[in-house]
Amino acid sequence: MPNHRVERLGGEVRREVADILDHDIKDPRLGFVSVVSVDIAPDGCSAHIYVSPLAGASADKDVEAALKSAGGYIRRELGRRLKTRIVPELYFHVDNSIAYGVRMSGVIASQIAADEEAARTRAPEDPDKYVE
Repeated sequence: MPNHRVERLGGEVRREVADILDHDIKDPRLGFVSVVSVDIAPDGCSAHIYVSPLAGASADKDVEAALKSAGGYIRRELGRRLKTRIVPELYFHVDNSIAYGVRMSGVIASQIAADEEAARTRAPEDPDKYVE
């Protein structure tokens, strides 16, 4: 059974980290990122934060380097904003699932279009084909 306190803490960390990344961090390597999810350890001492670079952002390694260099600042700001005794250690991970989903949607749409075009150019079937 999940610990509701940990879930609430994860939601608060997600909201505050997203706000810090949007308004406080001015690193050009970061670009536009979205905080996808936050996994908090049951004791609240560590948090794995999954971010997704948005449309046309820099390379994953640049985003990871920017987040790693700003990690101390983000944790300090998080400590000021959260009303907890322990501020979790932050571990950032780049998650490309959104970009992968967009790419797969494009592949599926192009395949559907190709199938519809093939169906239009195909000769009609003989209706008596299955009648004995």
